[in-house]
Amino acid sequence: MTMKHSNETEGPAQGDGRRLSVSVLASGSRGNATYISDGRTAILIDAGLSGVEIQRRMARKGLDPGSLNAILVSHEHADHIHGVGVLSRRFGLTVYINDGTRQASGKALGKLHGIFPFSCGHAFSIGSLAIHPFSISHDAEDPSGFTISCNGAKVGVATDLGIATGVVKTHLQACDILILEANHDPQMLIDGPYPWPLKQRIRGRSGHLSNDDTALLLELLQHDRLAHVILAHLSQENNTPEKARQVVKTVLNGASVRLHVASQTAGSSVLTLR
Repeated sequence: MTMKHSNETEGPAQGDGRRLSVSVLASGSRGNATYISDGRTAILIDAGLSGVEIQRRMARKGLDPGSLNAILVSHEHADHIHGVGVLSRRFGLTVYINDGTRQASGKALGKLHGIFPFSCGHAFSIGSLAIHPFSISHDAEDPSGFTISCNGAKVGVATDLGIATGVVKTHLQACDILILEANHDPQMLIDGPYPWPLKQRIRGRSGHLSNDDTALLLELLQHDRLAHVILAHLSQENNTPEKARQVVKTVLNGASVRLHVASQTAGSSVLTLR
C-alpha cells in the first residue's frame, strides 16, 4: 500500500520526526477527533465532526490538514465517523478500520480513498507511527482503543468504554500521554434528566467510564515518565470539567503529571513530547 507523505514545514506538529505531538480537536457526544503526529506522519483518530469543521479546528491550532496521512477509526457511532468519508476523499487519506466497524457503519462512510482493515490485538504501522489496537467494552460492533508509539514515546487512547478490562490496563501501561474517558459524575447521572434505560446503558459494562472509574484506572497506570493526562468525552449533562478534574487529581498525589480536560468546543491544546 502506498502511503502519502507529509511535507515537513514549520509549525507545532512538524519538524525532524523526533517529537510526538497530540491534540484533541473535539471530544464529546457531538463529535470526536484527535490529531497525532511525529512530524513525519500525521493521523486523525476518528473524525466525528464535519470535514469543514475539522479543518477549521486544525487551522486554529496551526495544524495542516494537507499533512494528514490517514484516519484511524475506533468504532461506528456517528460522533466518531461523521467526517471520515469526506476527509478521506478530499485529502486522499487511507482509512484504517476493522471489518466489524466498517460493516456496522453502513453507508455513513460513503466511498473511501483507501481502506486498510486491521484486527484488534494485531499491531501495524502508519508511516513512522506504530499502532497497536486493542478491544474495549462498548456498545458497538468491534470497538477499539489504541496506543501510538514512535521514537520511544507512547500515547494511549481509551474513550467510549464501560469498564477498564485487563486488556485495557495492559495496553495503556508505560504511556507518556494518556487520553482517558471521564464521562460522568455518578450522582449527576442518577439525578439528571436522562430516561432510566439510558442511565443504565451509560453505567453499564458497555457504556462509559465515570470520573471515579477513570481515577482508579489512572492510579494503576501512573509511572515516572507519564507527562500528560487528557480527560475526554465528558458528558455536558452529567459532568463538569471541575468535577472530573477534582476527582482524578486526587490519585496523582502531587506527581508532575499535567492534567488537561478536553472540551467539546475547543478540544485540548497541542501537547508535544520533547
